[in-house]
Amino acid sequence: MSNQDYYDVLGVGRNAGDDEIKAAFRKLARQYHPDVNKEHDAEEKFKEVNEAYGVLSDAEKRARYDRFGKAGLGGMGSGYHDYTVDFNDIFEDLFSGFGFSTGRRSRRSPRRGRDLQMQVSLTFEEAVFGVEKEVEFSREETCSRCNGNGAEPGTSPVKCSTCNGQGEVRQVRQTFLGQMVQTATCPACNGRGETISSPCTTCRGSGLERKKVRKKVSIPAGVDHGTQIRLSGEGAPGEYGGPNGSLYLVLDVKPHQFFKRRENDILLNLDINVAQAVLGAEVEVPTLDGDEKLKIPAGTQPGKVFTMRGKGVPYLRRKDRGDQRVIVNVAVPTKLTKEQRALFETLAESLGTTVKPQEKGFLDWLNEALGG
Repeated sequence: MSNQDYYDVLGVGRNAGDDEIKAAFRKLARQYHPDVNKEHDAEEKFKEVNEAYGVLSDAEKRARYDRFGKAGLGGMGSGYHDYTVDFNDIFEDLFSGFGFSTGRRSRRSPRRGRDLQMQVSLTFEEAVFGVEKEVEFSREETCSRCNGNGAEPGTSPVKCSTCNGQGEVRQVRQTFLGQMVQTATCPACNGRGETISSPCTTCRGSGLERKKVRKKVSIPAGVDHGTQIRLSGEGAPGEYGGPNGSLYLVLDVKPHQFFKRRENDILLNLDINVAQAVLGAEVEVPTLDGDEKLKIPAGTQPGKVFTMRGKGVPYLRRKDRGDQRVIVNVAVPTKLTKEQRALFETLAESLGTTVKPQEKGFLDWLNEALGG
């Protein structure tokens, strides 16, 4: 060990009280513990902190150290000290942050139940306008035969003799720090604090039985594929009076035959014939609210996008709706009657054969019309 002053090691003044010394030790122990700090000198610093605390936390050793320094300790202050450290008290907040249970929290303290998850299928229209669905799922509930105590009716659980009803046992083990006291789940009762001589025949002593549950759920308008809906308290039951977990519904929205969704807008590809594109027309267009009339101006080009306001998907947290975007495609006929062919040949002669290169392609126009 170094010759550094013990008060300097812990970062406290010479008049520091016991609580201040203990708090300083806890802080430095968390900082330099080898299980957490992987720096090459962390273990050495941890040993220095341990040695300093071993002296300053002992009234007799501290008095001799204050008067004579390390020389006055004789063999009392060198190396490690065989004093018992309550592992859960000193390192409780250190190890709890890394997924280790220190046992300070009672094994029988209230615990929240597990969350459950299930998938719910919706049609395209149900997701847009909302729907009330009845869902069926399985979950564990308090056993109806034993009322949750796990014992066959007519018998009762008894206090565990191994842990005296605490649900945990204390174990002392020797480490390089000295004696460390650690708690563990009682092996006799598995942390329940009680043992059952005659387990319930329905739940086999668990106090829980699996049941099918039916619930009506209101799906709000405007949900989308992958949306999760949380039903608080509908998950697995809590333990020792703790709250139930939640049930999460994951929505699976089936695709529509014609409509596609882009956020809150509905996209519809619409074929019109050459004559309708050239001369203009009024056509019937399907929407989620039924057929609506749409005016096609004369000279409409392929890829033209028409916007039908308020015919899209409702916003989840607003009262308005998105729009329906109708993307026009001019259908070129592949088979013509003799009369139709003659008409097109006459038209072709009048239009001529001149062609004009375009600066932008169809996809460029379409991206611009749909906002990128």
